[in-house]
Amino acid sequence: MAELKVLFATSEVVPLIKTGGLADVSGALPAALRAIGVDVRVLIPGYLQVMAKLGEFNVVATFNNLPGFPSARILSGKMANDLPLLVVDCPNLYQREGGPYQNEQGQDWPDNALRFGLLSKIGAVLGSDESPLDWHPDLVHCNDWQTGLTPAYLKFATGAVPSIMTVHNLAFQGIFPAKTVADLHLPASCFDIGGAEFYGSLSFLKAGLFYTNHITTVSPTYAKEIQQEELGFGMQGLLTTRSDDLTGILNGIDTDEWNPSTDKLLGKTYHIRDMSGKVANKALLQYRMRLKVDPAVPLLGVISRFTHQKGLDLLLEIAPQLAALPVQLAMLGSGDVALQQSAADLSHKYPNQIAAHIGYSEPLSHLIEAGADMFVMPSRFEPCGLNQMYSQRYGTPPIVHATGGLADSVVNYTNATLKARMASGFSFSGMTAQNLFDTIQRAVSLYHDKPKWQALCKNCMAKDFSWSTSAEAYREVYLKVLEQPKPVIPV
Repeated sequence: MAELKVLFATSEVVPLIKTGGLADVSGALPAALRAIGVDVRVLIPGYLQVMAKLGEFNVVATFNNLPGFPSARILSGKMANDLPLLVVDCPNLYQREGGPYQNEQGQDWPDNALRFGLLSKIGAVLGSDESPLDWHPDLVHCNDWQTGLTPAYLKFATGAVPSIMTVHNLAFQGIFPAKTVADLHLPASCFDIGGAEFYGSLSFLKAGLFYTNHITTVSPTYAKEIQQEELGFGMQGLLTTRSDDLTGILNGIDTDEWNPSTDKLLGKTYHIRDMSGKVANKALLQYRMRLKVDPAVPLLGVISRFTHQKGLDLLLEIAPQLAALPVQLAMLGSGDVALQQSAADLSHKYPNQIAAHIGYSEPLSHLIEAGADMFVMPSRFEPCGLNQMYSQRYGTPPIVHATGGLADSVVNYTNATLKARMASGFSFSGMTAQNLFDTIQRAVSLYHDKPKWQALCKNCMAKDFSWSTSAEAYREVYLKVLEQPKPVIPV
């Protein structure tokens, strides 16, 4: 069989530009796919940050006549790991100070519809007979709302290849005024309940979900959850009707970057056969966070956005009870101002037991994963999540709310699951402060049973969270889609 060719369209990719987990996936999954023989090229906007890091490139196409869009070029280059890039070079839309989606004041760019409409349009052009490139994909893999119009444009293009749409977080839907349909030169027939219309507005994400050949999400449980009202964000009806075309595939992690036996950001490396390095890292973490250096007291780690979604309000609510257990709490993150202030206040009230670093620090994040005894991640919903996998890789059992990827990647401790060498953490259902506290208390009780705790930590470190399994699952989806007859959508 000829080599499978895939155009991977995304709005961010590590290490060029990152705001969240989408960038991690966009950097790791294409590389893992190439490792198993899939010819993947990543399509990304030419933001200021991307252009600064692009290095050598060739101009491989110029678009001067895309209806409704400014002129743009396609630059061909490579990332440091030789992952091929196709960069949409349109300085008027992408080369500006600030982030991919917002300005320096945290406000959405007012022309985001045009910016990501162009990305979507070019993704569709490259997957159709209109493509000016010598390389032609067999399939276009779209990611989140920023590339959601690609499947819509493809459905009305000549010689279009199939597409798949990956939902990394359904809460972000790319909603714009109805007039945007005409501005972006989409067919008027798109603006319908059976199309891209969403409560009187245009939704980039709904367009992708409706017109794509297959939908994937970043964990099997999240694929089920988004078909229900609570986490469907208004899209549950459409997703339910497309349930036969919906697959949940758990993300992997970068097992080279997150490897306790080689991690240069740690005080001391360690591995599953000799975990003594965790003790040294715990002491270093306690010292750096200005907590009492005490090997006996359980140390809970948190790396999170301080938001309602992440359940940090519940954790902060029970912090005084945790201090009384006693445990220590080391927190890293930022977000909601009130939650940040609450964390800071608690650190002043309990200076030896609770510490909060507001902001982000890559070295500190690695040290928390390694030095904490357990990792707390009580998200109300979590499409996949990565830190619960990092923590297991570092022998730090996570404490999680049983939702999305947390439910799929953490096996709740019981005597039976520990005996079967499956247990890898602690989970709870029912999003209440009391349930979270009870679960932490359960973990702390086991912590003092050293043989069982050591067995639990080794279970964590033995798990395989590499991208290779996920990449194989995506290749299977690609092949399944390419075997399907193309649906005919009336114009």
